[in-house]
Amino acid sequence: MLPSIVSVGGVPLALRRATMLCCRLPHADPLVLRRSAIRSIGGGNSTHKSSTTSGKSVEEGVNIKHVSAGLPDFIEHWDRPTFRNVGFGMTAVTLATIPLFQETVLTVGMGTVTAVYWAIGLNDIRQRAQTIRRNFPVLGNLRYLFEMIRPEIRQYFVEGDDEAVPFSRNHRAIAYQRSKGIGSSMPFGTRRNVEAVGYEWVLHSTLSPTQLDASQQRVMIGGNNREDQGTTQPYDSSLLNISAMSYGALSDRAILALSSGAKLGNFSHNTGEGGMSDFHKEGGAALVWNIGTAYFGCGKFSDEIIHGTRQRVFDPDLFVQNATLPNCRMIEIKLSQGAKPAHGGMLPKEKISESIAKARNLDFPVQEDCLSPARHSAFSTPTELCEFIQLLRTLSGGKPVGMKLCMGSPYEFCRIVQAFLETGIHPDFITIDGGEGGTGAAPPEFSNSVGTPLAEGLSFAHALLVGVGLRDPVDKSKSKVTLIASGKVLTGFSMYKNFAIGADVCNAARSFLFSLGCIQALKCNTNTCPTGITTQDPELSWGLDPLYKQVRVANFHRATVQACVELMEATGVESWATIHPKQVIRRVGLGNYKSYDQVWEHLQVGKGELLSNSQSTPQFLQTVWNECNR
Repeated sequence: MLPSIVSVGGVPLALRRATMLCCRLPHADPLVLRRSAIRSIGGGNSTHKSSTTSGKSVEEGVNIKHVSAGLPDFIEHWDRPTFRNVGFGMTAVTLATIPLFQETVLTVGMGTVTAVYWAIGLNDIRQRAQTIRRNFPVLGNLRYLFEMIRPEIRQYFVEGDDEAVPFSRNHRAIAYQRSKGIGSSMPFGTRRNVEAVGYEWVLHSTLSPTQLDASQQRVMIGGNNREDQGTTQPYDSSLLNISAMSYGALSDRAILALSSGAKLGNFSHNTGEGGMSDFHKEGGAALVWNIGTAYFGCGKFSDEIIHGTRQRVFDPDLFVQNATLPNCRMIEIKLSQGAKPAHGGMLPKEKISESIAKARNLDFPVQEDCLSPARHSAFSTPTELCEFIQLLRTLSGGKPVGMKLCMGSPYEFCRIVQAFLETGIHPDFITIDGGEGGTGAAPPEFSNSVGTPLAEGLSFAHALLVGVGLRDPVDKSKSKVTLIASGKVLTGFSMYKNFAIGADVCNAARSFLFSLGCIQALKCNTNTCPTGITTQDPELSWGLDPLYKQVRVANFHRATVQACVELMEATGVESWATIHPKQVIRRVGLGNYKSYDQVWEHLQVGKGELLSNSQSTPQFLQTVWNECNR
């Protein structure tokens, strides 16, 4: 038996002293200090012998497991010999029951349990990949089981209602209720801490709220560019539309349900860079054709080899075939996306089904992996980008052409805007994707640490375009370039905030997935989505009924737009185009709050001020612009 151990707060006093000594002596050997602590536990000096009959010193006889690692005792003492002893005991008990119970269910059950126990344990010992299973046979598997079900346990039992990972329970509930046509009113007041830093609210009108018709709150994209840009087929857009999600990332039934819902609710559906599939077209929605670096649906393989695969290049003839379809209402050139800005992708040939190959204009069966590089091959400079925009506008017969990007270097965006002025060619719209957005799977470093968040990127783009005269800060409907905001848009308030910092239109992706029944299982990149949305497994996607889900998509859209319009009425504005950053307030400290134009001071720029180098131009904005003009 070990002698009694004096402890403080559950920690042996000798170990506490050794730890303190280690902190004081940075060059001390931790192993020596540990041995010293064990000697102290054993009696205070290195020559002390225990009272055991073996005559060994306490230092030699103490098992390392006697120093608790914070694990339950039965786990600490479980090892391979224990596993074998328990197994032998189970085997003996099973054999002993045979003459007593013969072929009863009890005997068969015990035999089965014993056999499974031995099979799992011996396999754990033989395998070399996981140390926990080798050291703790059978029992170690519980660690991986609990790790596997941890997200579900957290979501259903631990997660707070306002804890966003990435969408809070309350926000998901709003999406579910609105998509089902159920009222989403809240009893007993707000649950939010209105004193917390970051709390936001709108300034309502006390005397003159307005009355608006939500169906009339729409945006004519390209409507101000008929003469100088040749946009002869402008698109009358809803305030809220479905953001870019490709067929391949989403199942065929999910795409069909979204497209059908967009048709039902009279709003648009962005195809994502995977091309216009039959399921996009079958739904009948107004489509925004997203063209990425692989030019799916409008490109072909070249002879140039990059990273072992042939590069894809733009094909004007293929582009005309799709761009002139009645469903295709706008064309969007994808420069980058919020999920993984400036990062390409690889679609393995094994994952390309016949329907995916058809949507992307690939030969089937596909013989090689399909590379989506990080940059375009059709252009490499801002001027070439402008020329490409005009080419697509001409080939499409005058349909609105825009570009999508997640804001990176402000200087690089300035150079693009400079090219708009120098060439006289500018896009009809620009989609600003926030770094917090994205349904696509991406490396964690890119999802977490690359890309400007939506509010900062959108406010900068709006301010810069106002400063050069391409946007109107007072009445945004008079702007030459429409701004579309994309990133965690789910409620009417999130739409209103984006309109306040410069957006004309909002796009949403994950919010519409909630309307399809997404439960935020976070399995989008595993092909095992339990709701059949982000999977190509026909057994899982079978459960999603497009005929039923299209109604939920349309319901969610209608209720969310209506909620935003009600906020407009409360603040006394006549249109989305006249919402001003002064109307949204953010708390920045206790008793201290600022309006949006004070939080982002560059929003105070006047129309055309950057070109005149006015003294009233916000300093940051003028500095960035001047440096790009050197």
